[in-house]
Amino acid sequence: MNARPTTAPQRVLALGLDPAGVDASELGGLDAKLVRAFIEQQLDRVRSLGYTVDTCLVNADDTAETVTLQLLAAAHYDCVLVGAGLRAEARLLLFERLLNLVHEHAPSARICFNSSPADTAEAVKRWI
Repeated sequence: MNARPTTAPQRVLALGLDPAGVDASELGGLDAKLVRAFIEQQLDRVRSLGYTVDTCLVNADDTAETVTLQLLAAAHYDCVLVGAGLRAEARLLLFERLLNLVHEHAPSARICFNSSPADTAEAVKRWI
C-alpha cells in the first residue's frame, strides 16, 4: 500500500503588540491579561483550521525588531498577520520597520491584517 505524501501545515507568524506593554487606555478598559488570553483564543481558532501559528507579541520599543527577526529566522512563514495595534498612527515608524523586516526575511510570505483579534482567522484565510 502506497502512503500518500503529507504536506506540512502552512505556517503563520502572528505579529502584534504585547498588551502588557500597552497603555491601559488603549485596551478599552480591559486588563492586559484578559486581552492576551483573547488573542491566544483567536490564534487557537486559526490553529484549529490546520495552520501552524507562532506568536510574536512585541513591545513598542527597540526590542521589537530583534524579537521579530529571531522568529523570522527560525522558520519559513507562508503568511504574516500584522495586528491592528501595530498599525496605529502613533506606531507608524515601528510598523514600517517591522514590515520591512518581514519583506526582507520572509519575502514569499503573504501579509494580512486583522481589525481586531476577533477576525484573525478570516484575515489569514483571505491569503492562504
